[in-house]
Amino acid sequence: MTTTLAPPRPAPDGGADAMPLGRALVRLLLDRYRRGLPEEVLARARLHALDCVGIALAARPALPIAQEVIGALHFGGAAGDGPVLGGPERLPPALAAFANAALAHALDYDDIHDVARLHPTTVTLPAALAVAVPAAAGMERVLSAMALGNELMCRLGAACAPTGDGPGSDWFLTQLFGYLGGCLAAAIVLDLPEERIVSALGLAYMQMAGGKEAGFGVGATARSIYPAFAAMGGVQAALLSRAGVTGPETALDGAAGMFRIYLGGAQPARAALLEEPGWTWLATEVKPWPSCRLSHPYVAAALALRERLGRPPDGRITVAVNASAARLCRPLDRRRRPQTLQDAKYSIPFMTAFALAHGRVDLATLGPRAMHDRAALDLAARVEIVETLPDGPGHPPAAITVETSDGPVTVRRATVPAPDAEGVRAKVLDCLRHAGFAAEAPAIRDRLQARLVGGPAADFLAAIPEVPG
Repeated sequence: MTTTLAPPRPAPDGGADAMPLGRALVRLLLDRYRRGLPEEVLARARLHALDCVGIALAARPALPIAQEVIGALHFGGAAGDGPVLGGPERLPPALAAFANAALAHALDYDDIHDVARLHPTTVTLPAALAVAVPAAAGMERVLSAMALGNELMCRLGAACAPTGDGPGSDWFLTQLFGYLGGCLAAAIVLDLPEERIVSALGLAYMQMAGGKEAGFGVGATARSIYPAFAAMGGVQAALLSRAGVTGPETALDGAAGMFRIYLGGAQPARAALLEEPGWTWLATEVKPWPSCRLSHPYVAAALALRERLGRPPDGRITVAVNASAARLCRPLDRRRRPQTLQDAKYSIPFMTAFALAHGRVDLATLGPRAMHDRAALDLAARVEIVETLPDGPGHPPAAITVETSDGPVTVRRATVPAPDAEGVRAKVLDCLRHAGFAAEAPAIRDRLQARLVGGPAADFLAAIPEVPG
């Protein structure tokens, strides 16, 4: 990655090197859309969309913030055509996008691109669905829009490749780049031409936010809904552009564009962002556990250690981290004793202790009362953190050492298991059961999966049942 700022590029009708970066990216991705997405990409989009909807349904009855968000969005009698997943509510498109993105991320179970460190589908699918019914769009267009929005987000995030510090490290990149990805997804569903989409990205840029203090600090429940701001802003930008409002086309690489204002002037090479072959988004994985992704190597190591010991450890627990993971360990005392479920899922000391205590991490165990779990808290009190591991993009390496009567035992993990297609289907089934659907859960999952293959988006949305109670 270079750190030179590119000047504004005023020639929109030249080659890719002669036009603003936002226009070049829109042209590249629109060309893919017009040619038709490969079946491999559409199949992955269906799988990730199914995962996203299942998570959103599971979140509704599980977390107070789900009803808090829906109630807030209805203040003043807001009503519209946008369905809220799992309920009878209907909201204007931008608010529906907010509600559904909040539900999709609330459990911290949504898909993630590890090098980019962002959750793409939790922004782009709600944004695409929010405008699908009034646009009379089919599901193939919705899924194509979602995949292209994901590609835009993941290309930008992977180019930043954030670590513990440096460009991108202080932003929720899901939120920052999600304004652009959500905007592109909504614009494609709305069938906007290139000129309007470029303008929409400029309007999305004008709303950008995503400072990470809600994650680095403790006590805020809003950390669980930050992608929703991007989904809402992206939809609003697309609708404003559709109506004729013009945004700046140099929003990304202009003199006061995104790279300078938000990323300290560090601008990736254009060639990397505009490379035609391949799909950066396909490196996105479905999560196996409902907690912050940076905690996952520690969960994996703790589960392996618990299996090896056959019981929770009795002695001291030392967790080695790198600079990225260390930010989820400070302040240590409060990370050991989280006050909210969001803090618990974002704490490496607590998630390590929780996995050691129970030998499993899932929706059944890591619920709204998890931060009061006595066994996990007792173990977390014995967790010591040492920052000794190398930092880099993607997963942090994990090393956990426990003292036993036979001497120290250490387990290391640098990777995390990724569910395959059948594993995702099983995860969705579990989400539906936690949403309150018992015997009917398999039929609901299969019906949703079938409606993702084709037909109107309205039919897919109609197939999503209301969560009991």
